[in-house]
Amino acid sequence: MSDEKLPILLVPDARLRLKARAVEAGDDDSVRDLSARMLATMYAAPGIGLAAPQVGSGLRLIVLDVGPKDAPEPMVLVNPEILAASREMAIREEGCLSLPGQYADVERPERVKVRWRGLDGMRHETEAEGLLGVCLQHEIDHLNGVLFVDHLSPLKRNMMLRKLAKELKARTFDE
Repeated sequence: MSDEKLPILLVPDARLRLKARAVEAGDDDSVRDLSARMLATMYAAPGIGLAAPQVGSGLRLIVLDVGPKDAPEPMVLVNPEILAASREMAIREEGCLSLPGQYADVERPERVKVRWRGLDGMRHETEAEGLLGVCLQHEIDHLNGVLFVDHLSPLKRNMMLRKLAKELKARTFDE
């Protein structure tokens, strides 16, 4: 397994808008390597979640860790899907490694029920709320080509994307 970091795609890269394909049995070896590299990339960023499309892979794979910094609790979810979402909504500030430095309050279902397969092939299911619930919804959105800014009003989204474009242009100019 490699812990070599991967480049993170930034908005407006069109690959971030593609729907990822399901991981199949023949993908197992590459998924093990990719998930290890994704975790290394996520921790180095630093972030708490990363979806395969963010590193240029079209697979339905996410990694996340919402545990305390001194006691990591990495999770690797293969083919995750939201089975149910609560009607109650919650607002939480979100950011994204593909939109560096951009944060906004996003309204999402307060609780979700999620099913996935682990690297061991076993099926898992959990009900999540709070930070884990938001992180699962955010990363699963990535697998469907959806970014957190898509949950904002058109005005807020456009302001944020313009600000990011300006910052990235300035950063490129400075390098």
